[in-house]
Amino acid sequence: MQGLMMDVPLLISGLIQHAARYHGDTEIVTRTIEGPIHRYTWADAYGRVQQLANALKDLGVQPGDRLATLAWNTHRHLELYYGISGMGAVLHTINPRLFPDQIRYIVNHADDQWIFVDLSFVPLLEKVAGDFANVKGYVVLTDDAHMPATTLPNARSYESLIAGQPAAFDWPQFDEKTASSLCYTSGTTGNPKGVLYTHRSTVIHSYCVCAPDALGICSRDVILPVVPMFHVNAWGCAYSTAMAGAKLVLPGAKLDGASLLELFETEQVNCTLGVPTVWLGLLAHMESTGSKFSSLKRLVVGGSAAPLSMIVTLEEKYGVDVIHAWGMTEMSPIGTTGVLKGKMLTLPKDDRYKLKMKQGRVVYGVELKIVDDAGTRLPHDGVAQGELLVRGPWITSGYYEDEAATKAAFDSEGWFRTGDICTIDADGFVQITDRAKDIIKSGGEWISSIDLENAAVGHPGVAEAAVIGVHHPKWQERPLLIIKPRTAGGVDKAEMMTFLEERVAKWWLPDDIVFVDELPHTATGKLLKSKLREEFGRHQLPGA
Repeated sequence: MQGLMMDVPLLISGLIQHAARYHGDTEIVTRTIEGPIHRYTWADAYGRVQQLANALKDLGVQPGDRLATLAWNTHRHLELYYGISGMGAVLHTINPRLFPDQIRYIVNHADDQWIFVDLSFVPLLEKVAGDFANVKGYVVLTDDAHMPATTLPNARSYESLIAGQPAAFDWPQFDEKTASSLCYTSGTTGNPKGVLYTHRSTVIHSYCVCAPDALGICSRDVILPVVPMFHVNAWGCAYSTAMAGAKLVLPGAKLDGASLLELFETEQVNCTLGVPTVWLGLLAHMESTGSKFSSLKRLVVGGSAAPLSMIVTLEEKYGVDVIHAWGMTEMSPIGTTGVLKGKMLTLPKDDRYKLKMKQGRVVYGVELKIVDDAGTRLPHDGVAQGELLVRGPWITSGYYEDEAATKAAFDSEGWFRTGDICTIDADGFVQITDRAKDIIKSGGEWISSIDLENAAVGHPGVAEAAVIGVHHPKWQERPLLIIKPRTAGGVDKAEMMTFLEERVAKWWLPDDIVFVDELPHTATGKLLKSKLREEFGRHQLPGA
């Protein structure tokens, strides 16, 4: 027997409708790319979102069309989140940190029809636009007064696009499982892979983000997401703040310590989110200036592990509660958050910090299991280590138009393989102990050791190459390239760096290169990276 409940679809348009109706006077503040601070309200934003939807309809955008963005965290980018998805098209956020070949690939793989681009990234697009198959035109996220001269074909300013459009739109009602947005992984091996979110998954994930045992976002909060809106939808902040009716502060392109602190103080931010690299820079600025926080109470850190010293400094010197969170692009991304249970608040300080150093405990809506090499489940006792697999209503069921990657990513029961090795304790706290594929995490971004090795081996003077992650005080990890040359003196550091600059993203470039006579191998001929870590794990990187 079925229940008698209304079948009302969970749609992204409903989030901003709610914010405009019941939190219409709550502010959205942006440090614009042009420079000045822009402020308006959720009600103002909703009017412009409807203008955008009408403009997209006039452009001939159809339901299911992919529309790409290369943009920072700004009010115009926020409007694109709602206008594109709300009308039934698919928002495709592109990470501008990808190198040009990857951007070419994902624009064509996604079959993007239009690209919306911030002023900062116009030169990047100009270099690759000629290789896009079906892009019809470009919209620069500015007004006519700041519109740059550009070689991008069929380009116009955002403000001219929406000018004169009605600030009313009849939002379509459709199946909540309709695609809403598309994010590509940065690609640890091979090409990036597309994760296609639904309206349903996005709204349910937003409920999770607002839950007190997750990130606890509510209408009394002032939220500043440093995590980019091109990085897993700013960890859901663009949606959860609308659901809660929170004040939203968007930092634009200025993510240095001084600029962030200025916004924290002038806007009285009480919650912020970002990767450890950003917080290390902020703390360095505060230490040098003797600054204090007047309003900040919660700081969410993810992307890579937060150093214990950073957590201790934030909590004991500045009075900020640090919440470690973990997730993936494939998970929308929240999987665990480090909110302590009541029984843990009275633990000795060192024991509390041990818990905060972990990746957090599982939230409702995500199921976790760890398995051994044979696929046998292991106990959640905090001791057994195994491969971490996940499932839930906001976790991907497959990669977009990539059957081979999809087949490899799931076990026989349909659980997604995260590629991480971890322990899980009885309270649901996860501690990741290793990376299954030797991924290097640098400032919250992934660097593929395999792809970097393959690029290095492309040099005629290189016989063999290995890449390992080495500790860095700012970026957590940076790549160390270890080379066996074909002949003594066949290649030097400067030559190799020049060679790699043309083949990988700038931030993938190794911080140092070491030359050796031989590289260690396993019995099956694979590089023995555990041996390399033993030998070079404490290698001092230049400038570190």
